[in-house]
Amino acid sequence: QVQLVESGGGLVQAGGSLRLSCAASGRTFNGYVMGWFRQAPGKEREFVAGLRWSGGSTYYADSVKGRFTISRDNAKNTVYLQMNSLKPEDTAVYYCAASELGVIFTAPSRYRYWGQGTQVTVTS
Repeated sequence: QVQLVESGGGLVQAGGSLRLSCAASGRTFNGYVMGWFRQAPGKEREFVAGLRWSGGSTYYADSVKGRFTISRDNAKNTVYLQMNSLKPEDTAVYYCAASELGVIFTAPSRYRYWGQGTQVTVTS
C-alpha cells in the first residue's frame, strides 16, 4: 500500500524559504510521477510542480517557476519541494501526490495517491 507523508510546513515571512518533504513508501516508484499540489481556503486544488521518478524531468506551474524546486532522493524514497522567495499568495495546504501514469499531468484527478497535507502560511 502506497503511503505519502508530508512534513516541513510552517509559518514564514514573505521572502523567506521552506523545504517540504514527502516520504513515500509501499512500493518502488520507478515509472511514477510525483507531484506537489496546493489548496488555499475557498479555492480548488492546484498543481505546483511535478517530477518523473525515472529520469528526474520536472515541470512547474508558472506561478512558482524560478522560485520553487522539486527534487528527489532515491536512497530515502523522498521527494522535496524547496520554496524560496515565498509570497503571501503561496499560503495553502500543500499535498504530495503520486501517479502511476508516467506523465506529469497537472490535473489532480490523474494522481491516485495523496498525502495528508502540510500547512504553509506566508505573512506579509
